[in-house]
Amino acid sequence: MNNVFVFGSNESGIHGAGAALVANMKHGAVQGVGFGFTGNSFAIPTKDWRINTMDIEDVKFYARRFLKIAAEVQDDGSAIQFQVTRIGCGRAGFKDEDIAPLFKDAPANCKFDTAWKPWLGEG
Repeated sequence: MNNVFVFGSNESGIHGAGAALVANMKHGAVQGVGFGFTGNSFAIPTKDWRINTMDIEDVKFYARRFLKIAAEVQDDGSAIQFQVTRIGCGRAGFKDEDIAPLFKDAPANCKFDTAWKPWLGEG
């Protein structure tokens, strides 16, 4: 089983703090990649190119793209599990109740922090 660390990023791909720094130091996230697979991680932007917090609709756009990719990977039988951090709920300043519902239709190969159980259930 291949475990992928999913973290909140910025569109510039500057992974200097929080879960993004962990992704860079421990999971192979590459500077300059703000969305998608890099190393053993997956970046989902919650901040824009200028490192300002995005509108929730922009985060939703990236969350939907991630969910589509996660579903495609699940369907191809590659045994990838995504460990999704509480993206956007740290330095970007969103609340769990803002972000967690964006992932309510996640495929079974996505695992979430227990803090999101009120919005996502046991999955």
